Amino acid sequence: MQTANDIRRLFLDYFKREGHEIVPSSPLVPRNDPTLMFTNAGMVQFKNVFTGQEKRDYVRAVTAQKCVRAGGKHNDLENVGYTARHHTFFEMLGNFSFGDYFKDRAIELAWRLVTQEYGLAKGKLLVTVFSEDDEAFNLWRKIAGLPESKIIRIPTSDNFWAMGDTGPCGPCSEIFYDHGEGIPGGPPGSPDAEGDRFIEIWNLVFMQYEQVTKEQRVNLPRPSIDTGMGLERLAAVLQGKHDNYDIDLMRALIEASAEASKTDPDGPDKVSHRVIADHLRSSAFLIADGVLPSNEGRGYVLRRIMRRAMRHAHQIGCTEPLMWRLVPALVQQMGQAYEELVRAQPVITETLKLEETRFKQTLGAGLKELEAAVSSGSGLTKDGKLSGAVAFQLSDSRGFPLDLTQSILRDRGIEVDVDGFNVELEKQRERSRAAWAGSGEAATEAVWFDLKQRLGATDFLGYATEQAEGQVTALLKSGAEVQSAKQGDEIAIITNQTPFYGEAGGQIGDTGAFVSATGAIIEIADTHRKVGDLFVHYGKVTKGEIKVGDAVEMKVDGKRRTTLRAHHSATHLLHEALRRQLGAHVTQKGSLVAPDRLRFDFSHTKAMTPEDIAAVEREVNDRIRANAAVETHLMTPQAAIEAGAMALFGEKYGDEVRVVSMGGKVANENKVFSTELCGGTHVRRTGDIGLFKIVSEGAVGAGVRRIEAVTGAAAEAYVAEQQRLLNEAASALRTLPSDLTQRIASLLEERKRLERELMEARKAAAAGGAGAGPASKQINGVTLAARLLDGVPAKELKGMADEIKRQIGSGVVALVAVAEGKASLVVGVTDDLTKRLNAVELVKVGSAALGGQGGGGRPDMAQAGGPDASRANEALAAIERAIGAGAKAAE
Repeated sequence: MQTANDIRRLFLDYFKREGHEIVPSSPLVPRNDPTLMFTNAGMVQFKNVFTGQEKRDYVRAVTAQKCVRAGGKHNDLENVGYTARHHTFFEMLGNFSFGDYFKDRAIELAWRLVTQEYGLAKGKLLVTVFSEDDEAFNLWRKIAGLPESKIIRIPTSDNFWAMGDTGPCGPCSEIFYDHGEGIPGGPPGSPDAEGDRFIEIWNLVFMQYEQVTKEQRVNLPRPSIDTGMGLERLAAVLQGKHDNYDIDLMRALIEASAEASKTDPDGPDKVSHRVIADHLRSSAFLIADGVLPSNEGRGYVLRRIMRRAMRHAHQIGCTEPLMWRLVPALVQQMGQAYEELVRAQPVITETLKLEETRFKQTLGAGLKELEAAVSSGSGLTKDGKLSGAVAFQLSDSRGFPLDLTQSILRDRGIEVDVDGFNVELEKQRERSRAAWAGSGEAATEAVWFDLKQRLGATDFLGYATEQAEGQVTALLKSGAEVQSAKQGDEIAIITNQTPFYGEAGGQIGDTGAFVSATGAIIEIADTHRKVGDLFVHYGKVTKGEIKVGDAVEMKVDGKRRTTLRAHHSATHLLHEALRRQLGAHVTQKGSLVAPDRLRFDFSHTKAMTPEDIAAVEREVNDRIRANAAVETHLMTPQAAIEAGAMALFGEKYGDEVRVVSMGGKVANENKVFSTELCGGTHVRRTGDIGLFKIVSEGAVGAGVRRIEAVTGAAAEAYVAEQQRLLNEAASALRTLPSDLTQRIASLLEERKRLERELMEARKAAAAGGAGAGPASKQINGVTLAARLLDGVPAKELKGMADEIKRQIGSGVVALVAVAEGKASLVVGVTDDLTKRLNAVELVKVGSAALGGQGGGGRPDMAQAGGPDASRANEALAAIERAIGAGAKAAE
């Protein structure tokens, strides 16, 4: 038997031999089509190649593409488990030609693959063509040798593919397998075509036209090929099954579910096991591609899928979470083909376990409420529907999405009053708006609340990519909504999804550019989050005109984002290193993560020593060199904190949080070095940070210190600049950098010696009468030694005054030093005169003459100053008069 893995591998290998490039599956979140919630076909990743917007280095490709259909027009959710071929997740095998081969080669390759490589009997196959496509009809007859009775012309749009109202389009040709007369149903195009006898296994699209307008269609200069074959359908045919859920891959998951729940895979719970198997695949692959359960957007669809499966697990009697235990079986089946499953297995497991644990806490109570409302009739409308109010209460308080309630009631033939549900939903929105308006938020922010309610949350793609397409959902100019903006306009722009990180958690917002399909260019200067998860991009239209509804290609400044990631991850390592060096009391009090630096505020009561700083630097760089993987997990805030994660200052956390771990295992501790709650972007491995260097450490408030640091190229530049300054200093002092410390110490000692000699010389000069003014004079029997000194430091004046006092034996010394337009004044009185003359009073007189105020000291020595050095002689004269008056009064 050919397994699903064999079939996939054969398909890829066959087309590789035929000159096709094997292109990995694109993520389930489309990055090049903002109109799609999920990738739902193999051609999605090649859309821009087909339209000519993108060129690749190959013209033939083959893929096994992951697809999800659980939202929008492609929504198979409610049929899953009840039919043979409906899935939320499936694999699309496809081969593509971008202007290379066309119909003849595509038909030849397809026919040879299904009949020779896969070995399907030619008599079991028939094909359809678009009714007007005579070329395809004749090629099938010629290449496959099919009789005309098995080449069916279909006149409807089912056999004519179009990308949209305009753009590439062309006729289709489908290959069907006949399961035999024992299965009800007729051939395609017949009245019984909806039966299960004839099953489409492959669709070949001949992309040969461009729809210019609704009325005008022209030939493409380089027609192309786009094909799609469902792996599950093909596997059913090749394995002799009529039901996709009986193929080996699905059967392995169903049996794993049955074994874990200790129930019969084919008994009364058969539908539940099929739902669980299908939803396990879609949930796991969505999580692996970065989607996490939430209450809006893609995350909401994921939550609906997960909770539908979990409700079925509850229904078959599972009292403990089930789905997370099935992840190993899924990885065993599909991990070899899709490495992302293996890589993301821990986060898939944790997310499923967390969601089911939380859901189980409310499921039982919710089911009781629902049963009570139905059985009593109190929750039913007059026409027998469940009232919208009850359905909304279940959604609002019990976490039952509307479709889950509908699914639960489906088997009982009870519908839900959807209109009434929507009325209650609108009431809640009004209540939320009123509560928000009274929360103290600035009135100028009201526009964001209204936009969030109307548009919903922005899907953030930036954990996985720095480039994606989005659709403009709102434009604002000068705070008001507009429908378009032209060159030169400064605007705020909102899109349905974005790779741009909005400022939060200390990490500043991304910059980059938007380019619309019409050629408009918007340079994005900043990105912020408003009202939780509405991402607002601030920029300027530098070319063309942008309109609401336009598709835009969004490119983050990758170099800048790389440095932001490095600084953010380094902040986590720094935080833990500080705690280990300074103590567990260290907690974050604020941070800034910028492209060129990081700033980290933390609780600590004293300055770090040079040894502390060196130890922290060494620890962080050791963790960087370890190059350990940076891992992200999803938990409840409480579970994360109990597991040792640190919550960050100023963050608001919801029901589920991202937990980032990095730095590798710590010896003898059985824990990862750093674990924190964080929604920012981070490096993949710590080695991506590069070098870490602390630039400064200082106080910013009582008990709060601040470290500024740089990483990577910024750290290298900082070190290089410090080295340049070191070399420059060494060169100026004519020594080697290694001898610079010794050289500086020697020069400082020499300077001290010279300063001492200079001070002694100044003392001697002052004592000998050098300087302006008389050497000494008698004032009413008191000797006054007054000096006006130029260029003498104020700190040397007292020493000089003491020396002159010693020389004169008895008297008063008055010294004024002039420097840079200001004057310093010292008055000394010998001990025998302090009862008659007070140095403090005398210095105040002199200070007043200099334009100063006051002065201070002791009765024998006082010092003051003044701003007007030009009045220095007046100050000495004033002191002289005061001495005369004081001496006379003493007589």
